[in-house]
Amino acid sequence: MFLGSYNYTVDAKGRVAIPAKLRKYVTPEANNTFIVTRGAGKYIDVYPMDYWKELTEEKLDSLNSFNPKDMLFLRMFLEHAIEETLDGQSRLLLPKSLIQHAEIEKDVLILGAVKKIEIWNPAVYEAYIENSSASYEEIAAEVMKK
Repeated sequence: MFLGSYNYTVDAKGRVAIPAKLRKYVTPEANNTFIVTRGAGKYIDVYPMDYWKELTEEKLDSLNSFNPKDMLFLRMFLEHAIEETLDGQSRLLLPKSLIQHAEIEKDVLILGAVKKIEIWNPAVYEAYIENSSASYEEIAAEVMKK
């Protein structure tokens, strides 16, 4: 399970290192290969290949190709998706379109998000948390209730 937050930088070529504490949770089945795509907000999602296959089989394959909303989501979700393998320094190449989408300049906040990794501009993430309409306690009570 991916968890924790890590401060890193994106190099001039758009590469970012994946922290060792997150890499240890990448299964052998993923073969150090990831799908990098836009998140549901101003961030980048990084899915290990094995989880991506599970997600697409269960979710994306069930979308109705005759439903305009389903197809719009699918196109937006996959438009900037790319397959990347970690290089020798455990870095992933982030596409320029996704770097722009996430408003990343140089510094990034890498978050473990259970089965995926999120890459944020730290200032965008901080604003996202600060602008939450509820406190952590309120959100936890609602989300984690039995």
